[in-house]
Amino acid sequence: MPPGEKGAEGVKRVCGIGLRAAGLVCALAVLCGRGLSAPAAPEYDPLALRAGAETRTVDLTAHDNARQRDIPLRVYLPSGKDGSPVVLFSHGLGGTREGSSFLGKHWSARGYVAVFLQHPGSDDAVWRGRPRARRLAAMTRAASGRNFLLRVQDVRAVLDQLAAWDKAATHPLAGRLDLARVGMSGHSFGAVTTQAVSGQAFLGAPRFTDARIKAAIVFSPGSPRRGDPKSAFSAVKIPWMLMTGTRDTAPIGDADVASRLAVFPALPPGGKYELVLWEAEHSAFTDRALPGDRVRRNPDHHRAILALSTAFWDATLRQNAAARVWLQGAGPRSVLEEKDRWRKK
Repeated sequence: MPPGEKGAEGVKRVCGIGLRAAGLVCALAVLCGRGLSAPAAPEYDPLALRAGAETRTVDLTAHDNARQRDIPLRVYLPSGKDGSPVVLFSHGLGGTREGSSFLGKHWSARGYVAVFLQHPGSDDAVWRGRPRARRLAAMTRAASGRNFLLRVQDVRAVLDQLAAWDKAATHPLAGRLDLARVGMSGHSFGAVTTQAVSGQAFLGAPRFTDARIKAAIVFSPGSPRRGDPKSAFSAVKIPWMLMTGTRDTAPIGDADVASRLAVFPALPPGGKYELVLWEAEHSAFTDRALPGDRVRRNPDHHRAILALSTAFWDATLRQNAAARVWLQGAGPRSVLEEKDRWRKK
């Protein structure tokens, strides 16, 4: 304000108006003077859902002509009609496309098309209808190299099918898929599947990496049975988030907590994260407890899983700067308990 211009008159001159009412002058003084400040940007919250955010599920079947194989899918569709980033989920041994629905519902409510695969040969048909005494043996047989190969081929076939459906004018997914932004995830056997298609190397075997996948979340990761973790994971080029628990063991296979924790140190730096939930068992990443669980499920585990996974997708697939700041800063600790462990590199 120039010298000599004081009070309301000065305010009126600076604001370029000729108001007579003292009340309006005072209001403009706040707006035009130092009292004016830009509204604070809303704080990033990966658990918040947009007003009116609704999702619906569509059950579909992807057919792989080359293998004459049908792959059941459950698709969680966000509201709206625009193309959205796509995240895939591969279930564990004996599971179905209906499992871990808490993930699909939240991710789709946050604007992602969540595609949950069901893998014939290692799904619920393995154990359903069998006497309880024979289920474990049947599940063990299904955890085979053949089913592993079928699974990684399923991922490629589903991505091909999604691309075709996106271009088909009358299909429910037509125009709904942004296939330039694809994330992959899975639990247990689905984690092994996810690792394979998103960068893991295998001793004496071909690579199964699919370049269309831009980021991956691995629930209950596992180290290779042959070779060392460093050789298996040192060439992973895309962001990975690992989630496990201090009681994350499974009744089938030899994946113990130590083998799960060996993955993160073997990954190269850059966009790599690890969450270890205190007292979380193998079922923490599913909708319900599993036979053999020994501790009571902690409801806060799902809250942490949803928050961190959503922030990861937002940061890597949407390139959301606020999500990246939240993930790299104090955000994760705000949804974790004291004994939960969080690491990044």
